[in-house]
Amino acid sequence: MNGLPANETRFLAGAGEIAAQIPDGAVLALPPDYSLVAMEVVRALIRKKSRNLKLLGVPVLGFCADLLIGAGCVAEVETSAVSLGEAGLAPRFTAAAESGELKVMDATCPAVHTGLQAAEKGVPFMPLRGVLGSDLVEQRSDWKVLQNPFSPAQDPVLLLPAIFPDVALFHARWADRAGNVWIGRRKELATIAHAAQRCYVTYEELREGDMLEDELLAPGVLSSVYVTAVAQAERGAWPLGVADLYTIDDAHIAHYAKEAKTREGFQRYLDEHVYQGRTARVRDRAAHR
Repeated sequence: MNGLPANETRFLAGAGEIAAQIPDGAVLALPPDYSLVAMEVVRALIRKKSRNLKLLGVPVLGFCADLLIGAGCVAEVETSAVSLGEAGLAPRFTAAAESGELKVMDATCPAVHTGLQAAEKGVPFMPLRGVLGSDLVEQRSDWKVLQNPFSPAQDPVLLLPAIFPDVALFHARWADRAGNVWIGRRKELATIAHAAQRCYVTYEELREGDMLEDELLAPGVLSSVYVTAVAQAERGAWPLGVADLYTIDDAHIAHYAKEAKTREGFQRYLDEHVYQGRTARVRDRAAHR
């Protein structure tokens, strides 16, 4: 995958080192806000001034995408939605899409998962039925409707091309000494790791030993075979959450949604919460102790 043995995961010093491994123009697969987003790396990508990233929402995008888009890091998104959830619309995405600064490829949740599953299996496409009849099919020239070759009756099926992200990026509760990461029931993270050329993961805590040897933990473990590199980032998903550790900071997301309605407010947010490094998150940890 990157010149390393298939089962050797690199341990990097921090989120900034992961950001340094993600080149401009990369197709970057990201999970939704409820599913372990590597926010510390997202902030590092902004500080690095990444450019022309192509974001793939698996299957939707949220806070992390809005930050990257507002900071000028993104040229294109493919997703079924971009939203801040309870906080409403994603303001910088909306502004960029309406102005034409951002290319938007509309998809659906099943379509995104189907394309990634094709990449997992090493096949060029996979069939899907559920989108047939939607005007979305006419908008996507890369989607093909063909007759089912196994049916004598008229039976159209939609063929979706495999999606091969350059980079899968997410957060995890644990990594272990063997380079495995624990993702629990968030199986979409395994899907993007399997499909991507490289996979980078930040984690909260390092566990000794090998989690794949633990009968209770193993079902929720992503094997090191699919992990390029990991880096520890305590509270690395903040202001999003990690189950059983900390919940999403709804007040912070609401504050962001209000500030980011204007370019000036968005810049104030970046200055305080991104360019000043971990200051705000240190305060946040202290408040939760």
